[in-house]
Amino acid sequence: MLTALAFATIAVLLALLLSNRVSAVVALISVPLAAAALAGFGPGEITGFVSAGVGGVVGTVAMFVFAILFFGVMRDAGLFDPVVERVLRFAGRDPVTIAVATVVLAMACHLDGAGATTFLITVPAMLPLYEALGMRRLLLAALAGLGAGVMNLVPWGGPTARAATTVGTGANELWTPLIPAQAVGIVAAIAVAYLLGRRERRRLAAAREGNGADTDGADAGAPEHAASEHARPRLFWVNVAITVAVVGVLIWGVLSPELVFMIGLVVALVVNYPGMRAQTDRINAHAQGAVLMASTLLAAGVFLGVMEESGMIEAMASSLTGAVPQAAGPALPLVVGALGVPMSLLFGPDAYYFAVLPVLDAVGAGFGADPDALARASLVGQETVGFPISPLTGSFFLLTGLAKVPIGAHIRFLLPWAWGVSLIMLAVAVLTGAVPAWTG
Repeated sequence: MLTALAFATIAVLLALLLSNRVSAVVALISVPLAAAALAGFGPGEITGFVSAGVGGVVGTVAMFVFAILFFGVMRDAGLFDPVVERVLRFAGRDPVTIAVATVVLAMACHLDGAGATTFLITVPAMLPLYEALGMRRLLLAALAGLGAGVMNLVPWGGPTARAATTVGTGANELWTPLIPAQAVGIVAAIAVAYLLGRRERRRLAAAREGNGADTDGADAGAPEHAASEHARPRLFWVNVAITVAVVGVLIWGVLSPELVFMIGLVVALVVNYPGMRAQTDRINAHAQGAVLMASTLLAAGVFLGVMEESGMIEAMASSLTGAVPQAAGPALPLVVGALGVPMSLLFGPDAYYFAVLPVLDAVGAGFGADPDALARASLVGQETVGFPISPLTGSFFLLTGLAKVPIGAHIRFLLPWAWGVSLIMLAVAVLTGAVPAWTG
């Protein structure tokens, strides 16, 4: 009963999110609450589930809210204007170059293994470029996510650390054999960016032709930007120093992320907009985005709390692993690797690596499968390349929120590309022996 209800809950939630029939907040709250009630849990139990889930995301919500306000204020002050102009001039207004730059920037930012940090730096930096050229924000979200995804295999990243803990092997021992696969994945992600950039360039050219615009203006240099009344060009280098300090402390980890952005916002407001009226005006200008992000993340906390505390996640894990047919047993690592990206839609990193992977190890042991091989197969896609499409991670909502794209549209757009890159990486892992194609 609980298992069937758990799968039905995930199916209904994904259907609602992918179809854009209701807002994410409505789906994330109503579906799990209805499922918990149908499962026979009482009001007190459901309240406990929700409290546990919401309590687990409060710090994340605070960080995202103040991060949105901080980067919004910095954007108002003109921090990104010179970047827009110089990169556009360098790229010749070429969507291909900008698309590739997005992936490369996301990869570089994700060297610390933190998805939130990556998206907080990449999306606000690149969004003005996309808007200046009329490029789709959906493309920005997909490329930022793809770049971060292929880098999420690093041994200090969350999935690798979780996998290493589960199988009792060092994180570096899991990661080192996957280095060739990750290197190819990096190349594949850049190739995807190049391809999608070319498509975007053709789309924009067709749109200009349809509007009767001059299609030869692509090499005319950077567009002129009207100066905003809120811009503070004289404080540009001061704002650069503030932003570098915020990001540096964030990566250093000496303070909690939410406190870093709280302090950063206070300094940014005092330096750029002294006076209560000006500061309140800038906060109000970005309050809508901050509230939307906060409400979505709190709703995600409700979903995660109900699914995990009620035992639904554990029930799904047991049933999935118990359904593996005997004939497919020797190919279990290959199957696990091939399904890693779509499985990221069903299981978050904790649920998969701490609940599903141990059961998979037990099943694989009967077929002679090495636990390390199953862990590496999982790392090729599960919450690595797949984490930017996973509604079970907080950084997913940060990515879609910062890029201002619908959740369903983002998943539909990125899923085939992320899955394709993951399968290429899996093929390399098999060829190099990191993941066996057949066991026993």
